[in-house]
Amino acid sequence: MRATLNIPDDLVREAQEATGAKTKTEAIVIALKEVVRRRKIEELLALRGKIDIVDVTEELERLEVEETKDNGRKRDEERNTR
Repeated sequence: MRATLNIPDDLVREAQEATGAKTKTEAIVIALKEVVRRRKIEELLALRGKIDIVDVTEELERLEVEETKDNGRKRDEERNTR
């Protein structure tokens, strides 16, 4: 998106130095992405203690192993019927 903005030159220059950006546009894009990233982190941190997350990793692994075994059995049955 193209836009005409009045941004203090020294602020843009400082943003370029801080981000290592080669252009003003790149510096502004990096800075905006960082603001959005930090806001999302703050929102997630605000949820701490308010939601209950259940770790289902072991259950998913068990189901994956079962599915792999079932697929192996099906392949074996298909080979035996040929």
